[in-house]
Amino acid sequence: MLLPIPQVLNQNQLDDVRRLLATAQFVDGKVSAGMAARRVKNNEEVAGDAAQLDELNKIVMGSLVHHSVYLNGALPHRVAAPYYARYAPGMAYGDHVDDPVMGPGPRYRSDIAITIFLSDGERYDGGELVIRTSFGNKEVKLPAGDGIMYPASSLHHVTAVTRGERLVATTWVQSLVRDPEKRQLLYELHLAREKLLDAQPGTAETARVNTAYVNLVRMWAEV
Repeated sequence: MLLPIPQVLNQNQLDDVRRLLATAQFVDGKVSAGMAARRVKNNEEVAGDAAQLDELNKIVMGSLVHHSVYLNGALPHRVAAPYYARYAPGMAYGDHVDDPVMGPGPRYRSDIAITIFLSDGERYDGGELVIRTSFGNKEVKLPAGDGIMYPASSLHHVTAVTRGERLVATTWVQSLVRDPEKRQLLYELHLAREKLLDAQPGTAETARVNTAYVNLVRMWAEV
């Protein structure tokens, strides 16, 4: 499921994030890549010991983990601290699949990848996130502050930046529901359930849909 997450960050938050990134130390992005991805990765990432990371994470993750689309689309069990990546002209990230298990400390299964765009789209050319799907390639380049959720198991790449600077935050989620098709069904059922709870509270139909949703999560969740 490719699921946009609108307005993860507002303009004030974006300004604060960009201010912090402007003074942060960046290192070669290959440092954080697995063996296969390292061969095709060409970007820079904020150093793991950068003083700005705590404040960056408070802003970015503080907003993401309370976003309703994230909560109901990902059904998160564990979420990683994000990487903050910079792409200058000529930089790209070739076709790769994210590592299935991640984490230097507590390990987690990477079911879902999330990219949050931090640069205004008109300030850089290229830099599209391209996700391979059964229906063809899906190019994603969203307004600053918006995010996209997609299966970490998908083959994807970032096209070369030809002008300006692309800044993104990327994180991964282990979901309570491992199967992406089940997660998609649950999210669609959640949307219908929310409308019924708002428009027809207390009706038998609403109760049936609510019960079905809750018990499907109970049936499929892994904790």
